[in-house]
Amino acid sequence: MTDAPVDLAAPYADTAGRAVLETIRAYGVTTVFGIPGTHNLELYRPLADLGIRAVTNRHEQGAGYGADGWAQQTGLPGVVITTSGPGLQNAMSAIGTAFCESRPLLVLSPGVALGDEFRDVGTLHETKDASAMVGAIAEWSRRVKSAAEAVDAVHAAFELFRTGRPRPVHIEIPLDVLEAPAEVPAGARAARPARAPAVGDAAAIRAAAELIAGARSPVIIAGGGATRAVREVTALAERLGAPVLTTLNGKGTVDERHPLSLGSNLRLAAAREVAEAADVLIVLGSKLGEAELWAPALEARGRVVRVDRSAAQLHKNLEATVGILGDCAPVVAELLAALPVETRPVPDLSAPRRAIAEETAAAAPSTVALAERISEALPDDAIVAGDSSQIVYLALANVLRCARPHSLLYTPTYATLGYGLPAAIGARVAQQDRPVVAVLGDGALMFAVNELVTAVEQRLDLTIVCVDNGGYGEIRQNELDRGMQPIGVDLVQPDWAALANAFGARGRRVDDLAAVADAIRDAIAEGGVQLVHVPQAQE
Repeated sequence: MTDAPVDLAAPYADTAGRAVLETIRAYGVTTVFGIPGTHNLELYRPLADLGIRAVTNRHEQGAGYGADGWAQQTGLPGVVITTSGPGLQNAMSAIGTAFCESRPLLVLSPGVALGDEFRDVGTLHETKDASAMVGAIAEWSRRVKSAAEAVDAVHAAFELFRTGRPRPVHIEIPLDVLEAPAEVPAGARAARPARAPAVGDAAAIRAAAELIAGARSPVIIAGGGATRAVREVTALAERLGAPVLTTLNGKGTVDERHPLSLGSNLRLAAAREVAEAADVLIVLGSKLGEAELWAPALEARGRVVRVDRSAAQLHKNLEATVGILGDCAPVVAELLAALPVETRPVPDLSAPRRAIAEETAAAAPSTVALAERISEALPDDAIVAGDSSQIVYLALANVLRCARPHSLLYTPTYATLGYGLPAAIGARVAQQDRPVVAVLGDGALMFAVNELVTAVEQRLDLTIVCVDNGGYGEIRQNELDRGMQPIGVDLVQPDWAALANAFGARGRRVDDLAAVADAIRDAIAEGGVQLVHVPQAQE
């Protein structure tokens, strides 16, 4: 069949779809993720004309996670275009992830025409109340009534991403509005100037500086909200001689090879003890959630200073002695200006480092040994996308040393399977100067194996390391711990190397632990989409 000729130079109506995408492009977004569908074509029509790259994932969940990976490398929100009904519903796990991990995600979808709400007449992709569905898990969801409202919603989204706690938002554009002439002035589609970041209340900063100046054993915890304050947080740690711990979302805020870094190890009791023993604990941009701690709460024995751009976070899970509402970078800069200029010596951290290493190794010895081989093979500037797999959360997250934020892409709170591969794709689309490697278990890879062909189609250099423990290893152990016979967890495995080859990638199997690092190095050097399959005996 031959497509009929299309006059690509012909003008087309300035629809609401174009107005929305033109506004998004004005904010610097150059890539969108999604799948074209019957109802969303007016969101796709202007992409090429606006210079926006369209990445077609093979499932909308993958589109959401791809947008997440892209966002973490660019500092801009990830944008997802779904069709109505099932397409939007397929993206719900990614929306939930972005909410729990505080990631900026903008989801666009068509909706039933104005006046057709709740008719239940059997139209294509009919959904009872799409905005209510998404609004239940997103920061907000808006069903607009005009192109002007849709453009205003885009501006509101970017205002949230710039000044509030970044979380997912959804704009539902009724089909008749989407396809109608926009009637939105060009000036209304321009990016609005960013407000200056909040610097915090001066009295609170003075009170915090007084506490910190008098501290003998201060400790810093940096969360995901501190990742744009690398220079300031590092300077504060060096001024105070303060050990730095991070959450997994804050990993790399201080270079993990720095003498003051104790890594992203708050899930380990030995690391939590360092924080709890501080006479002043400085918490920057973190809610200190249970999923980041693997403990019900952090029990600080000293005073607590907290900095966050969200007022709701300032006392969450740990009461602050002094809470400062503001962005971490300017607030920490103000704290530095208020503190004595003398630099304190670096404390001896050999004992806590040894305790952290011993606790890591004891949890899963063979998994940690494998993670060390994987880490050894990775270039210093690698971006690693992980999944909710034992190789990541029991080992690689602790073993891997990251020099900058967003070098480990992971979802510690939502802990979804199927995140790692599409997130790696999004990161690679955004970042051409650093190698990208996905490390995940066989169960996680099977959740998103269809995205292998997305990576091939996008002509990416991407290496995937699949650690195969025969199924859902953690759940198998959970069942045994409860006195159950393992059920539903020992899974049939494909020939992973052959499967990768069938997708147009290059697959290889590595049975010898000693050969793992060389196999990964070879895969990265060879380029293209590579899958390294590593069978692993159960612990």
